[in-house]
Amino acid sequence: MYRRVIKPVLFSLTIEQAHHAVLLLLRIIGLIPGGRWLLRKCYAVEHPALEREVFGIRFANPIGLAAGFDHNGEAFRELAALGFGFVEVGTVTPRPQAGNPRPRVFRLPKDNAIINRIGLANRGLEATIRHLRRPHDGVIVGCNIGKNTSTPAENAPADYLKLFRSLYQYADYFTVNISCDNACREGTTHTREHILQILNPLFDFRRGQNQFRPIMLKISPDMSDEVIDQITDVLLETPLDGIVATNGTHSRGGLHTSRTTLEKIGSGRLSGAPLTHRAVEIVRRVHTRSGGTYPIIGVGGLMSAGDVRAMLDAGADLVQLYTGYVYNGPGMVKAVCRELIAAAEKPAAMRAAGESVQNGENPEASAPEAVGTAGKASDGESEEERRPGSGQK
Repeated sequence: MYRRVIKPVLFSLTIEQAHHAVLLLLRIIGLIPGGRWLLRKCYAVEHPALEREVFGIRFANPIGLAAGFDHNGEAFRELAALGFGFVEVGTVTPRPQAGNPRPRVFRLPKDNAIINRIGLANRGLEATIRHLRRPHDGVIVGCNIGKNTSTPAENAPADYLKLFRSLYQYADYFTVNISCDNACREGTTHTREHILQILNPLFDFRRGQNQFRPIMLKISPDMSDEVIDQITDVLLETPLDGIVATNGTHSRGGLHTSRTTLEKIGSGRLSGAPLTHRAVEIVRRVHTRSGGTYPIIGVGGLMSAGDVRAMLDAGADLVQLYTGYVYNGPGMVKAVCRELIAAAEKPAAMRAAGESVQNGENPEASAPEAVGTAGKASDGESEEERRPGSGQK
């Protein structure tokens, strides 16, 4: 129904108009008694094989919604009811900002991609707090935080600290976004010195709190491998809890969209299918260099269940969707979860079938029982002791 009816209607609107319409509809559904329950019945999947424990938090499934969809935390409960294991709101800035002039978001249907130069348009810290004060109803909420466009790079740490302190009691984890459009030039914001100037005040504040909030660092796919290694070393040497990889790219290489169309669109970050390979590559690099002991949230170019499995296989503990969700619709999370369950059950079913053959039994007769217990079998892996804030695989 989504592809035949809903998608053509939404794609007849500008992407921002469609986005606002979807958020409004979700908020209306959330006001109807039983609305979120109905969404869960239609879209959510629960199974032991999907559960993950990462930085001390139990996730019902590893599929999250990336920042940029719910800028102000208006519909996080309704979005979670669509099947997401967690929702990351933002990017939030201390003061409201309108962002760049419209049009500023563009679909590239030939490439299953989007170009975005919104410029972190959001209603600011106070509006986000008003929304996140509502009961979370068990929804895991991450806050993606960034500086205001008008804030000089040297004053950026104060913006991040204000957001972190004010939102601390309302979020389950934080993502420090240093690769956003207005976070200053990447050549300066991705240096070890600048990153530590932002992170150290957050670490200091967290030490004085009764509750622990994991801090993740979001990085750009346009970084060189050398810079990625340097940032991974920051992860190893500080109380930073993990990496979110990656944001969109400024690259336009290998696109099917015509050069004329791209020149007409102009600047912006590209997300979607063209980013898949690089995002997976970066996650694998961070996972390898960090020894696989720190949480990684993989995001970028996840357009199918196969892409999600590739990202998890590369070392991601959790993943986030955005552009893939725009193109595939609300059934995508359900489809991905079902494939992850099938993948987790398959080895156990094959082992059970093999044992049945050895015992002279009919493998087809014993297979259903094996499938029924596969979810429990997949949870039997040993877990390593980790420091507070690190992930468990």
